Amino acid sequence: MKAHPTAIIHPRAQLACSVAVGPYTVIQEGVELGDDCEVMSHVVLGGPARIGKRNRIFPWASVGLEPQDMKYRGEPTRLEAGDDNIFREFVTVHRGTAGGGGVTKIGNHNLLMAYVHIAHDCILGDHVIMANGASLAGHVEIGDYAMVGAFCGIHQFCRIGTASFLGSYTVVNKDVLPYSKTSAERPMSVYGANRVGLERRGISKEDIDELQAAFRLLSRSKLNTTQALEGIEARGIKSEHVRALVQFIKTSERGVAK
Repeated sequence: MKAHPTAIIHPRAQLACSVAVGPYTVIQEGVELGDDCEVMSHVVLGGPARIGKRNRIFPWASVGLEPQDMKYRGEPTRLEAGDDNIFREFVTVHRGTAGGGGVTKIGNHNLLMAYVHIAHDCILGDHVIMANGASLAGHVEIGDYAMVGAFCGIHQFCRIGTASFLGSYTVVNKDVLPYSKTSAERPMSVYGANRVGLERRGISKEDIDELQAAFRLLSRSKLNTTQALEGIEARGIKSEHVRALVQFIKTSERGVAK
């Protein structure tokens, strides 16, 4: 392990031999770092936290410290992060709480830009991008390939759907539909399918067109959500992505942005 002499590493932290640790970084008890991780200067890592391989943690990030929850009383909770994630400057990620399952989870290949905040008990999938200053309250779930714009604030227990695009400065208090473009208008407005993002992922034109038709019923017709779902299903659903969209709406507890 390559550690700068000013770094403070707890003797019961577990770091792979190929980990690099920069100056003035503090790594506390219970932290596990996988192969080829790079922890730059002035980082604080708290535990218990298991962080996978090839993660890069930039200066002044704070990852794995206790949650900002008034109910937290020091009970053992943890953070789990996968491989190939990037934590940019001043990112904060907190461990879970007993009331939320005890764990905050981050998947693989995620980019968390400067000043992003991920609170207790949040779950991020894979290939998520969160732009500068975006903040998640506790218990938020974000699906794979979602993009969260700068300075978005997301309320507790909301879900951000797979492959959705959330515009900057959006205040989110309902679930954001998968595959959608959603903006900061008040109330939040859906502007159809996230066509560019879906094309980049190799989704077929036919599937994107079927999603677009579903979004027109949901957000541009005068139908309520139940009627819109009936209309979508009456047309016959061929696309697996439309089926996922329908299931997402049916399982929503906070309601969905339309």
